[in-house]
Amino acid sequence: MKGVLRVRGGDWVFALAGLPLAVVGGGYALAVLYAGALLSLTVLGLPFVAVALTGARGLGALHRRLVARLLGERVEAPAAPPRAKGPVARCRVALTDPAAWRALLYLVLRLPLGVLGFAAAVAVPLGCGWLIGFPLWVRLLQPDQRPALWPTAVSVPLGLVLLAAVPGAVRALSRANRWLARLLLGPARAQRRVTELEAARAALLTENTDRLRRLERDLHDGTQARLVALAITLSLADDALGPAAGPDLGRLRDLVDRARGQTDATIAELRLLTRGIHPVALDGGLGEALPGLAATAPVPVTVDLDLRERPDPAVERAVYYCAAELLTNMARHSGARSAGLAATAAGGRVTLTVRDDGRGGAAPGTGTGLTGLAGRLAAVDGVLRVDSPPGGPTVITAELPARL
Repeated sequence: MKGVLRVRGGDWVFALAGLPLAVVGGGYALAVLYAGALLSLTVLGLPFVAVALTGARGLGALHRRLVARLLGERVEAPAAPPRAKGPVARCRVALTDPAAWRALLYLVLRLPLGVLGFAAAVAVPLGCGWLIGFPLWVRLLQPDQRPALWPTAVSVPLGLVLLAAVPGAVRALSRANRWLARLLLGPARAQRRVTELEAARAALLTENTDRLRRLERDLHDGTQARLVALAITLSLADDALGPAAGPDLGRLRDLVDRARGQTDATIAELRLLTRGIHPVALDGGLGEALPGLAATAPVPVTVDLDLRERPDPAVERAVYYCAAELLTNMARHSGARSAGLAATAAGGRVTLTVRDDGRGGAAPGTGTGLTGLAGRLAAVDGVLRVDSPPGGPTVITAELPARL
């Protein structure tokens, strides 16, 4: 019952203090639309609307701060419009600014929400007080007359019911205000997607740069040193073949055995280094790569594949690395005794799901590598969803487009 009647203090303050701003903003937006329509056939029309849209952006920023401070909904500010030189260019930028138009629409829609919020927080409770005290008001105003029975009997229960509904109405209107702010005061969906893709691409480029540097270091410090040692061994073997007394067969056999061992070690190291560039298992597609990956897991993994189409190579690599990372995390952190791997590729979408019966509690940012994995998937327009309640089971799903 306490949860039903509980309302955050910020919701009450927003309902009260937000009305003046809602009236000012709504009046501003309606005046802009009205005056802009009247001036649209004159030379002043476009400059007026351009200046008004700039003002709408400023009012939107004010409302965004108010929503963050009182309702706890932090909305990311949209990107600033590009700078332009000259009044004509600045006017064109302002008129084609989607964030300004969306802020203007927010001001229009915020007006009725502000009025409803003030009514729910102030007018309705006052009306409820009048209804609950109706029998008393009647006796005070008409002491000589006997009041009607049914208004007296209905007013008190009705007032109590409406008063009990006030907190729910305030919370519902606060949710509506949060949703409206997220929808219209933040970056547009396409702009957010571009920002996310740029961040994911930058992270992927940094990761690839670091990987190339590690590869270069490993080749220089490891493989190159092994090849130099192999060349020295072959030179010594050549010297063992050349003495005037005839070849030293024992020493020559030892040098050849050493060269063979160095060659095998170099080949193994090269395979290890090139494995991260392009998995050989993907040459046959995900249908061959994923079962082989599951077979190397330390716990039994059931595989369920429905691959009706072959994705782009970049998507295949992302799915393969995602599956490898998830199976590795499962073995290291979950304590699972069994797992399942399912993958589908149909209708232009690829879905990878890994389940395990471990202890659960997996989440991005908890040291399981899920944050980096989500960034890798975002670089190919994919998303990662994690469902891992404490105690398990854990279900992690990756969704990607089949074509980039």
